[in-house]
Parts: sequence; structure tokens; C-alpha cells
Amino acid sequence: MDGVATTVTVSTPGGTYPIHIGKGCLQQLSQVVPDDATALVMVTNAVLAPLYAEAVQKSLEATGKPVSVLVLPDGEATKNQQTLDEIMDFLLAHGLDRKAVLVALGGGVIGDMVGFAAAIYMRGIRFIQIPTTLLAQVDSSVGGKTAINHPRGKNMIGAFHQPIAVVIDSDVLHTLPAREISAGLAEVIKYGMIMDADFFAWCEANAQALRQRDEAALHYAIQRSCELKADVVSQDEKESGLRAILNFGHTFGHAIEAGLGYGQWLHGEAVGCGMIQAAQLSQQVLQLPAQSVARITQLVRAIGCPDQAPNFGVDAWLTLMQGDKKVQGGEIRYVLLTALGKAAVTSAPTAQVAKVLAATTSQEVVEVASP
Repeated sequence: MDGVATTVTVSTPGGTYPIHIGKGCLQQLSQVVPDDATALVMVTNAVLAPLYAEAVQKSLEATGKPVSVLVLPDGEATKNQQTLDEIMDFLLAHGLDRKAVLVALGGGVIGDMVGFAAAIYMRGIRFIQIPTTLLAQVDSSVGGKTAINHPRGKNMIGAFHQPIAVVIDSDVLHTLPAREISAGLAEVIKYGMIMDADFFAWCEANAQALRQRDEAALHYAIQRSCELKADVVSQDEKESGLRAILNFGHTFGHAIEAGLGYGQWLHGEAVGCGMIQAAQLSQQVLQLPAQSVARITQLVRAIGCPDQAPNFGVDAWLTLMQGDKKVQGGEIRYVLLTALGKAAVTSAPTAQVAKVLAATTSQEVVEVASP
């Protein structure tokens, strides 16, 4: 893509595709649309449509292909079967064939739903990811995980379906609320914790620059995060082993999201807090040094994420975590750290989990939201 500062390549059995990272990419989308595409459907949400839909539609129309636009409601609570059916109805009503291409313009919710729709419409069509949140840019748009939520578990209904391109325009980050930046940074610092201690240290040194949206710092953070994730995904596309380490903090984080009701905390906020809990459990189970736990806790606070989880009670917490996709034979498995930059998937004694929950949750007990 002309004018793009960086391109990272993802290579998997399900497809090899570029991640284009730079300023002004939205004006160059015609360059990533396949020549044989018969039609394009851009799916976005009601918050983003007034900001970017017109520019993206115009960029896509430069291909000469017909372009349709579907605008969905915003929010994690819409990531469900009902909204998926709405996407399917739209595609069928417009008579899209197998050469059509879907375009996901949005954060993780839009990206996941549109990707899943692409995976199952006519047993699979192509799609392009245009992530508009920092979290989606560094995580959910890369790697082909697509899904919707079920009341009993996050992302429990989905498929692995790789995009044909990911286009990351850093300009869109300037319209994000500060809370969304913090949530995205949780996934950025995660890569340092599980894979790259030097990158973790860089994040420590640049936490304030990242929160203040320094362009050079954000570009490097996005690029390095995508490189690290691409490396993992290329080795383990369908999470049969290594890829599970990308879920560091997510077993606790997903429980927070489900327990409070989807949308009460942003995904990245829940993961940020969950990483503190996972770090403390790592100290209990794998002897992660106390100094490393302190550094993780301090960095989560520095990027602006919550550091105290809601108190559902130990039994409710364990029930919520049973909905995690890493559960095997009824046993909850956690991504833990042996050292900064080194992760492992393991089980943990309930007594040690309870000890961590006592140390990381609020005093006031919170009732679990109804499914």
C-alpha cells in the first residue's frame, strides 16, 4: 500500500496477509480490495459511522465495485446472535455471492462479528479488517479469531477465519476517549509480559507518552504488538498450544466482564486488572519474583486501567472462570508467568486462587449479573 510506514506479514495455513500500519491509510483502501471482488459491504456502528463511514465508502468506491453500508448499534452487549442474524439478513437481501468482500470498520466487537459472518456466509467469504480502536489494532483484528458472545461465556461461538488484509490508520486514535486508549494499552503491555521483556521495559519508560498519544510511541507500540502476535499466530493458528499464552489475564478478565454484565468494563480494562491477578497467581504457583509482580501492577496502573477487581465471592468467581475456553476436563487452566517475557499454561490449586482473589478484589460483594 503506497505511503504506508510499516507492513507486517502474517503467515498461517489459513492465509497469508499484510497488516498495513500508517497515517492516512483509510484513503488507500482500494489497494487492498481483490480485483475479482463482485461487491463490498462495509459494516460499522452508529458511533463510527458519522466519523469515518463516508471517507471509507468513497475510498472503497474507487475500485469501481458496488459498495453497501450496514450500520449497527454500538457496544459489547450487541455482540450476540441477534446482531449476527441482522448481518446475515443484510447480506442475503443484497444478494451477495461468494466473491463479495466484507469490510469491518470498528473495534473488536465489529471486527469479531463481521469476521464470524464472513466465516459462515455461504461457508466462507473474504473480509478486510479496519480496526478503529487501539485494542483492536494490536489484538483482535490480527490472527483470525472471530466470534459472538453467549450469555454463559465470552466469544464461545465463533470460528478461525483469517482476513485478507488488516489496515491500521493511526489517525483514528485521535477520536478515541482516553478510557479506550488505556484499554488498548493493556493488550500492548501484555505482549511484553508474555514474550518480550525488553518491550515490557520500553512500555514502562513510555507509558505516559502512549497515554498522551505520542505518534512515534504509538506507531512503535502497534508495530511491535502486531509483530509479536503475528509470530505466535504463524506457529499456532488455531490455539492448540502456544497461542494460548496470548490469553494472559483473560481468564480473570473474561470473568469480570461476564460477572458485571458485558459492557460495564471495557475488555482491555478487565484484562488489565486480570493481568495483576494472574501475576499474583504466578507468584503463588510458579514463583514469579515479587519485584516482577510489582512492576506489572505499577504498569497497569500507569496506563490507566483498574487495579482492583469486583468481589463476586470465590465460588461465583470459579463458576465464571469455568466458562473460559482453556478449561480442560472441568479444570480451569491459567496463563501464568515464570519470568517477565516467559509464559506457560497451567492449572492452579483452588486455595491459591482464593488467596489471590482475596488480595485483588474489593471488600464489597457484588452480585453476578443475570445471563
